[in-house]
Amino acid sequence: MKIGKLIKYELVSTYEFISTIIFAFPRHKLFNLIKSNWIRIQGGKVGSWVTFYPGIKINPASNIVIGDGVDLAWGVLITTGGGVEIGDRSLIGYNTMIFSANHNIPKIGESIFESGHELKKVTIGKDVWVGAGCTIMAGVEIGDGAVIAGGSVVTKNVEANTIVAGVPAKLIRKRE
Repeated sequence: MKIGKLIKYELVSTYEFISTIIFAFPRHKLFNLIKSNWIRIQGGKVGSWVTFYPGIKINPASNIVIGDGVDLAWGVLITTGGGVEIGDRSLIGYNTMIFSANHNIPKIGESIFESGHELKKVTIGKDVWVGAGCTIMAGVEIGDGAVIAGGSVVTKNVEANTIVAGVPAKLIRKRE
């Protein structure tokens, strides 16, 4: 292994370790401030009164915007390579995964590890409720006031003030 790759590996491992420790803290307002500042140090933007439950993973935190009053529940995983924006007062449920990057599919015989990544921004509007165990795929835009039922896999844009559910998520109805 080349020395450059070894150093990069050690830096990434150290970053992951520190991030895991910071996001293991409980959702007390002092610890939420520490978590918010950890994201800000890396170049991310975090609004006021954001609640971070324990066990969250945001990697890297340099390309994320989190609005005011957002609630990120236990076990939320967010990849931000393509950018992630979460609007004010949105609730992201337990064990939800938000992916803004995905591997390119290589040609037969080529390595997946060398195929590169497709980066696409994920935008979650204001006052959105994403239920527990959802998966939000790269490039998706979720409109203001939308509700994503627990366990849904969102592969396409979701209109404002609608309720979607399923795998893949489909329109259930408009909100009243």
